[in-house]
Amino acid sequence: MNKSHLKTMRQSFQLMEQRRKDLLDDKTTKDLIDRVKNIRENAIDNLPILIESVKNRFKENGIELEYAETADDALGIIHKIIGNNKIIGKSKSNTISEIGLSDYLKSKQVKLVETDLGDRIVQLNPENNKSCHPIGPALHLNIERIAEIVSENLGSKVNPEPREIIDIVKSNVLEELSECSIGITGANSVAADDGSIVIVHNEGNVNLVSMMDTHIVLVGIDKLVTTIEEAISVVKLETMYATGTRVPSYINIISGPSKTADIEKRLIEDMYGAKKVVVILMDNGRSSALKKCLWCIGCGSCIVSCPVYNAVGFDFGYRGYLGGRGVAFSKFIKNQETSFKSGLFSCTLCGLCTLECPVNIPTNEIIEKLRIGSVKSGCFHQKHVKIVDNIKKKGSPF
Repeated sequence: MNKSHLKTMRQSFQLMEQRRKDLLDDKTTKDLIDRVKNIRENAIDNLPILIESVKNRFKENGIELEYAETADDALGIIHKIIGNNKIIGKSKSNTISEIGLSDYLKSKQVKLVETDLGDRIVQLNPENNKSCHPIGPALHLNIERIAEIVSENLGSKVNPEPREIIDIVKSNVLEELSECSIGITGANSVAADDGSIVIVHNEGNVNLVSMMDTHIVLVGIDKLVTTIEEAISVVKLETMYATGTRVPSYINIISGPSKTADIEKRLIEDMYGAKKVVVILMDNGRSSALKKCLWCIGCGSCIVSCPVYNAVGFDFGYRGYLGGRGVAFSKFIKNQETSFKSGLFSCTLCGLCTLECPVNIPTNEIIEKLRIGSVKSGCFHQKHVKIVDNIKKKGSPF
């Protein structure tokens, strides 16, 4: 990430910190933090039970369930559902980024339309289509650069003025969505005992995507909790840490396809919303991951405080999973080499990410453990060998 982008990103992070400071010091928030930490720990400890429970509830609710062991399995399932369609709508999702869906669909001549404003700007960016924050993908781009990107790609001169940028991007997205009958989203949390998917958003774009004829939901098994009440607690805390607001504009709870019982209480499907809801429940290394790695609620708070991330940006992390937690997670969803290349030895082990994490994921301890395994497997920086030799010979690394 270049210096200008880093400067803009850091300024955005500072505004975010100021916005949420008083909110996070509130006693109600602190009580919620304790509740969510227990919810996440219990859910990860009981994943096999929750997986079996959600399978049964989805079936009762009329939701089709597919299980993907790997990212490639998930891509294959999605491609099969898409069939001959050549365009689909998408909302923000790190899990979708994880499997590389955009590049995959491009290779199949299928257009993917990003509906989130930040994701759409990043998608149009010819320099680099990486996101810098899970909730604010384009926070590293200043308004002048955003105006240039939009002008260059959407065929109309746009001034660096927020309302003008929003209006032209919205118009473009809505035009492209008019050709879509399939939408794909992630999920912020899934209530296993209720068979319900919980998605939070502020722009209303999830409503557009999830109301299409077919709604595909790609979600990792780590997003499972027990009940809707627990899921709401998780997404409320995620919103507080990610945006500095108590609640998002929208919390969607999806428990099946569109239906009505307004005629003699007969249950008839296919009213205004999706005719078909398909959930792809994906493992992709999660069942073999360290349990504490899976506590994450996806707020992105860890990277706001991370000295390494603030110095180098999105090169420290893997795809949508940014910073030290992303580096650690990539070991399980990809492999040891990916974790190494994502910045395994770049972390300072300062522990600020753990202090700022609402559920106190000990990322620095996890990274230290993964480093030991990496060295044992022969994956390490050669310069470190020289430092070790110097210490042995001279008693100093220099």
